[in-house]
Amino acid sequence: MKTLQSLMARSGEPLGAPLWASTSEQIDACAHAAGEAFVDWSCSNGAARAALLRGLADALESDRTDLVALADQETGLGTARLNGELDRTAFQLRRFAGLAERGAPFDVLDDPAVAGGPPAGHPAMVRQRVPLGPVAMFSASNFPFAFSVLGGDTASALAAGCPVVVKAHNGHLLLSNRVMDLVQKVLKAQGLPAGLVGMVQGSGKDVGVRLIRHPAIAAGAFTGSTRGGAALQAEANARPRPIPFYGELGSTNPVVALPALLASKGAELAATLAGSIGMGCGQFCTSPGLIVLIDGPESDGFVQLLSTALAAQNPHAMLTPGMRQAFDAGVEHMLSAGASPLLREAGTTEAPRPFLAQVDAASFIARSALREEVFGPSSLVVRASTLAQVLQVLQAVGGSLTVTLWGADDESSDTRALVRGAMAIAGRVLFSGVPTGVAVTAAQQHGGPWPSSTQPMTTSVGDASMDRFLRPVALQDAPAWLLARGGRPC
Repeated sequence: MKTLQSLMARSGEPLGAPLWASTSEQIDACAHAAGEAFVDWSCSNGAARAALLRGLADALESDRTDLVALADQETGLGTARLNGELDRTAFQLRRFAGLAERGAPFDVLDDPAVAGGPPAGHPAMVRQRVPLGPVAMFSASNFPFAFSVLGGDTASALAAGCPVVVKAHNGHLLLSNRVMDLVQKVLKAQGLPAGLVGMVQGSGKDVGVRLIRHPAIAAGAFTGSTRGGAALQAEANARPRPIPFYGELGSTNPVVALPALLASKGAELAATLAGSIGMGCGQFCTSPGLIVLIDGPESDGFVQLLSTALAAQNPHAMLTPGMRQAFDAGVEHMLSAGASPLLREAGTTEAPRPFLAQVDAASFIARSALREEVFGPSSLVVRASTLAQVLQVLQAVGGSLTVTLWGADDESSDTRALVRGAMAIAGRVLFSGVPTGVAVTAAQQHGGPWPSSTQPMTTSVGDASMDRFLRPVALQDAPAWLLARGGRPC
């Protein structure tokens, strides 16, 4: 059996005793248990689902002090950030509890019969939704609560009526196991099967691939790198019976800043943007990794202000040694592709210094290596000569979770073109502020065209994320007893 070792993010030293990686037999047993739990959970009512989700939120909050302390040791993200993230995690668990209780998973579209022959006449039809089945949920590195064992994927899947098998992230193994212990206590207290929420751990190749291949698994949910997500998506598609795979992947999140706004608010915007680039050591899926400017004195001044503001940032240690190494490799890759460094300082083994580089738009459009995400406190300034070239830069990006447009407040042919260009590649378009920070709300769309996600019509954050795990079914001339269930599967 293989062993796993948790590490302290700030020092790289071992933390706690080694853990056992899940064996093939354990992975199969966990998936099988989820399949058995699905039979009853899929037809559970909203009250039962709400009770579980609220119980899980209460359990997190009751163990807050120890959970946050452990998470801080494993991730180095700081107790203030981690307390806020725990709050968000409990909030989204309770939000999905409310959705389930109000009957959102059981929405029914009633289409009464129309007398006569086709095409106008038709039988009585009812359209409702059924849960897909057990979901393989792959925890993220950068959100040890909100995108981990009890994160948004788990909350939305449980609300939809789907059991979950979590693939724990190696960056916070001890925390994941402690949270899983809480989950099992809540399940036992509510008389629910232990297999309703299971967990496996180990390397992605050994554990994640076997999990996504298991015939009991009906869908995958992933937050992480483009490379890792693409590999798992390929496995999901290669199954004898392919399954949907919802991956949130890499994103450069372009910020387009127009000259007029930079002339009036350049210093303020530079400070705001520098804070966003350095926030959480740049380890956010919505970190602004691309800044698109139109050549001119306003942009020249803004770049100088941004460099100064960014140099004042002091990023903390990265989540894992592997991520620290990948950051350095990403910086070197960007420079070798032709970017010119504007700010580059040596960091420590664990904590990098902010990095800022610059390139002209033509080079950015021509060289795909410049469009790759560098995960960490890094951003690339792209200098365009015209608005038309700005649009070409956005088109070259291809897909992003977000695009931010600074200075598009007044309608004109130029701003309409910018908005069209931004909406063509992003799931969320901002007109003020910075992209870091994703609200858990009804209108949220956290997902965009490839390579930012595998399913751009879905979201991994917000109320609509539950829709990923529900499949529409039309019932024609259904009997009264079935209609009386009000959309709840039998």
